[in-house]
Amino acid sequence: MPTARQWWHDAVIYQVYLRSFADSDGDGIGDITGLQARLPYLVDLGVDAVWITPWYRSPMADGGYDIADFRDIDPLFGTLDDADTLLAAAHAAGLRIIIDLPANHTSHTHPWFRDALNSAPGSPERARYFFRDGRGDTGELPPNDWISAFGGPAWTRTTGDDDQPGQWYLHLFAPEQPDLDWTNPQVRADFADVLRFWFDRGVDGMRIDAVSAMAKVPGLPDAGHAPGARFESSTWVDNPHWDVNDLHTILREFRTIADTYGPDRMFVAEAIVRSPERLARYVRPDELHTAFNFDFPRAGWNPATLREAIDRSRDALHEVGAPATWVLSSHDETRHLTRFGRADTSTLPMTLTAGTDSDLALGTRRARAAALLMLALPGGAYLYQGEELGLEEVTDLPEDLLQDPTWERSGHTIRGRDGCRVPLPWSGDHPPFGFTTDNAQPWLPQPDNWKSKTVAAESDDPDSMLTLYRTALQLRRTLPALRSDSFDWQPSAPDVLAFDRGQSFRCVVNLSGQPIAVDPDVTVLLASTDLTETRSLPPDTALWLRTNQ
Repeated sequence: MPTARQWWHDAVIYQVYLRSFADSDGDGIGDITGLQARLPYLVDLGVDAVWITPWYRSPMADGGYDIADFRDIDPLFGTLDDADTLLAAAHAAGLRIIIDLPANHTSHTHPWFRDALNSAPGSPERARYFFRDGRGDTGELPPNDWISAFGGPAWTRTTGDDDQPGQWYLHLFAPEQPDLDWTNPQVRADFADVLRFWFDRGVDGMRIDAVSAMAKVPGLPDAGHAPGARFESSTWVDNPHWDVNDLHTILREFRTIADTYGPDRMFVAEAIVRSPERLARYVRPDELHTAFNFDFPRAGWNPATLREAIDRSRDALHEVGAPATWVLSSHDETRHLTRFGRADTSTLPMTLTAGTDSDLALGTRRARAAALLMLALPGGAYLYQGEELGLEEVTDLPEDLLQDPTWERSGHTIRGRDGCRVPLPWSGDHPPFGFTTDNAQPWLPQPDNWKSKTVAAESDDPDSMLTLYRTALQLRRTLPALRSDSFDWQPSAPDVLAFDRGQSFRCVVNLSGQPIAVDPDVTVLLASTDLTETRSLPPDTALWLRTNQ
């Protein structure tokens, strides 16, 4: 049965990759105070909520997803007082705040893991993680064949004070991110306290990172991974370390805690699983509220796969009473403007490849159309910082500046995700484009050609990507049909997507190679390209119409 409609059913949520959003203190790294100073920009853009990537204390082996203290802010980003001030300012501005919670693992510098390393095999300290003896004559082989999302085996062997090799520990991500054993009651109790700590401070929601990894099949059996296999969880069936049924007990405990704070607190799942039907299990009425939709960006710029992704997502989620969500880019994938200019326009999360050269003009046309498609669909939508500026993937970062753990784990064969994490350009004609003070260097270098894509450059340009997003978001707020669940496909050519929302709104997206006619009896609300000289819709463009019914 559908739940009562809450803000998150159709919210537009803006992802802030905190290190790259806005720097207030001149160290070249974005921070909480920088974000707070830019809240008026987000209000003007027209979003409903802000999702902030991890801001906790961390040695930053994986951009803050390796956490040493879940109840404190890393000094790179500010203080707990800064976080409290941001929450108050955001709420005063009408914005909700969602924080990232990586609950599958900790940092290797977390006090629990340090205690585990200093304790004997079989100790209560080691029982919070997965420590196991190795295979082979002397334990020289990993305990099983599990693999890491960042490349290589998912096990690292410890060394004792006597420099002798010891047990192995499990990390489905980087070695600096040891997996927690969620069957341990101490782990469950501590995270229950972490949830309350942040809900008490006023956060409106949490994104549960890598939620599909939080349970393992007892006994840790082999997964059957072939040598050199990649972490392609969207294809796995009955995998012993991913999407294991026992994790849903954990999610029910999370939901029970959130419900004590009222119905407007929410969770969103990051669950990269094999089908929308499997994803729907994470958002059943007594589990999480929404889930990040990876099938939609995986569909690429293809009418058949896009339509299938839309239908399967909506149908599967409808069965459990949850709203769909839509997304084009994030901090984990190649930016969609770049993908849309390549022969292969899809994305497969966790492969983390930068790809080949891209036709950025073509990618831009498609990105503009894709924005209107996404924002016209029923449910929630996620925007990744910079997509509203038309930023492309930065594919030529110097190798000595790459920080993504995938770069090292792959033996310098996969560049990883740094190219989509380059700091935002705000103003000016040269780097750092207002991201930090003029005499500071951003933590990753910005391309010189971004001077035409700064917020300042695009704000007063009626043809800019920023203007398109602002206009679309304003219409999404004011048109009742776009805040409802109504959705009906309309007859169209095979390479055209056309659907109605309510009685008078229609979205048409031309993914064909030819112009298509536009009905003269409709009113154009918004187009992804200029239609002043024609009543036809060119290839790779989209249209919002009032059908005057």
